[in-house]
Amino acid sequence: MSAGAAAVSRGTASAIVADAATGYHLLKIDGYSRTKGTIPNGAALTSDQFVIGGHRWRISYYPNGDIAMFADYISFHLLLDENTNTKGVKVKAQFQICFADQVKTQPLLASTPVRTFGNGCLSFGHLKLIKRDEFEKSDDLRNDSFTIRCDIAVVGEIRTERTTEITAETFVTVPPSDLNQKLGNLLDTEKGADVVFEVGGEKFSAHRCVLAAQSPVFSVELFGSMKESDRAGVVRIDDMEAQVFKALLRFMYTDSLPEMEEEDAMCQHLLVAADRYNLDRLKLICEDRLCRYIGVGTVVNILTLAGQHHCDGLKKACLHFLGTPANLSSVLAGDGFEHLSRSCPSLVNELVAMLALPSSHA
Repeated sequence: MSAGAAAVSRGTASAIVADAATGYHLLKIDGYSRTKGTIPNGAALTSDQFVIGGHRWRISYYPNGDIAMFADYISFHLLLDENTNTKGVKVKAQFQICFADQVKTQPLLASTPVRTFGNGCLSFGHLKLIKRDEFEKSDDLRNDSFTIRCDIAVVGEIRTERTTEITAETFVTVPPSDLNQKLGNLLDTEKGADVVFEVGGEKFSAHRCVLAAQSPVFSVELFGSMKESDRAGVVRIDDMEAQVFKALLRFMYTDSLPEMEEEDAMCQHLLVAADRYNLDRLKLICEDRLCRYIGVGTVVNILTLAGQHHCDGLKKACLHFLGTPANLSSVLAGDGFEHLSRSCPSLVNELVAMLALPSSHA
């Protein structure tokens, strides 16, 4: 990294999550004066059962307070309506009880304590929700009725989870390199070209420095003491087709091959050219593509090519194909194997040695 380059700061993040199942229940008291006149201090009326967070609840209403010291108040309790002694249930919950008209938005309950319902303690309450004489003068009591709202948040299992990776805010976006495209345009426009190749009756303009940078062989031929060119700067290349040299040039400028018809034949010619000019990456690309074309009718020629140009991966692929008895029998039925024996006897010896191994090692 250069001295002026800015390091990218990356980090990881996790979160401790305390989920809660929330809900609410509305309880309407219709006929408040009658409940006050008939239910004594310490006695309660209960709501219908409701479910929040997978647990059953009820609300207890004490019109004259739940204990003697709060006889002048209205009290409400939240009751867990389950047999926790039998099930061993402990339910942690937050709750809030208030007059329904006072609730304008969903309460968060963040400021309310977490209560544990169970182990003999099944209810918690608002012992002094409101003083009775104040309530009877308020707007909360209308037509001898009022409604209270009980919001509950049942606390679930607290867990830790991984969140997304943190990266520093990016102010500059660096595009991918387009050097190969620019060099390809340079080849197409011939701008600044300083050498001409004559191949198969066609001429191709190029740039000595680009070719020399890619190929040590071109470097010697174009800049060495034995440089190949006449006074007009023309370099003649024999034993190569024009379309092969054109694809070779395209690769040296762009590090990619164009779409090719008869790819198998073209890759064989390009492999020979790549070996000639020490273009190792192009040679490996051709090897890889030729592996897809190995078959009964092609394996002998491809194996011969692999042996002559020291293509170990391609040679192993061919020998692997011939290691199957059905494939070997089909190849031996033709005359290609005789050609292989004459041109590359060492490969035949290697094949025979491989077939002589036990099947588990073939």
